[in-house]
Amino acid sequence: MRRWIKVSVTAAVVLGLGGWIATPYVQDWWLLRTACDGALPVDAVRELGRNGDQFKDAASASHEGLGDSSCSLGFEGDELDDERLLSLEAYTRRDDQDREYWTAFPETGFAPIAPMPDGMPGFIDRRGGLQFLVSCPELGNDDEGRQRKLLVRTRLSWDALWGTPAAYETAVALTNSASDRLGCGAEPLKAPGGDAAPVDPEEDPRTVSLDAAGGTGCGWAADAGALEASPWRVAVLMNDAAPAGRCDLYTRDADSGEMERQLSFAAWYGDWSNRVVAELEDSWPDARTRTATARCDGEAANFALSADEDIPGVGEPEKRKLLADFARAQVGQRGCTDLRLSR
Repeated sequence: MRRWIKVSVTAAVVLGLGGWIATPYVQDWWLLRTACDGALPVDAVRELGRNGDQFKDAASASHEGLGDSSCSLGFEGDELDDERLLSLEAYTRRDDQDREYWTAFPETGFAPIAPMPDGMPGFIDRRGGLQFLVSCPELGNDDEGRQRKLLVRTRLSWDALWGTPAAYETAVALTNSASDRLGCGAEPLKAPGGDAAPVDPEEDPRTVSLDAAGGTGCGWAADAGALEASPWRVAVLMNDAAPAGRCDLYTRDADSGEMERQLSFAAWYGDWSNRVVAELEDSWPDARTRTATARCDGEAANFALSADEDIPGVGEPEKRKLLADFARAQVGQRGCTDLRLSR
């Protein structure tokens, strides 16, 4: 009789524990603490997932020998189909990184882009991916003598509440974790804090007057002297540490009254950018583009201007001067050398 009672109690405990584990709350609790090798900041991810019902699955894989790592967390979103709340892809091999950059900047290189706050070594790509590039001191140099680096791309579902500070907190935590898993040894990143939140690169960017651009990554435009300040506004799409960025200059159309982009200045850092510029020069006519190059941290840096052909008061001499001023400002900021104007 006592044995029967003991077995019954044990079975009840097991069944009770199984039922407890099966509850949605406990499933969420378990997934949030185990997904992505336990690297997720739980409160931040809960904030990102507020538009969904509950978390449902997770996956992760790391191959230090191959220099890649990935993870994902799914949730039941607002759409008819379930989807991933977030996913991460991390690479230390140069070929993988080049592929990611060529995807982010297809064809001419002037794909939509959004900046991160100053000091963060990354940008938001055209598909909303938060891309970070950090140096890997523990991996040394590659066969060409270049410091090995880690590229981490965190993608948040459009169903996620991604335009919040929680997005940066999550992406930074995942980047730091990927550095540990792949033996990179990068200096840990810190989330920007405050109200800083990612913006959609497909949306019209915020602009400031030319006079108000001083002190930003596009402050050079206010000092260039080739533009009359009053009609121009600047979209600051770069910071002081990202591997890519832009300064876009707008004027208001006299007929429609809408802001129109007329000048775009782009900077791309790394040997991967040589291919972007080569395709740019092959694809667009001379009247629309001008380029420059330099050496930064032992790798190529490329700068380009995309301009409308007929801009009142901005002819060929002004365009060349503006590109030169932009490139010199970037070279000075980054400590680069060997600046050359290509065309």
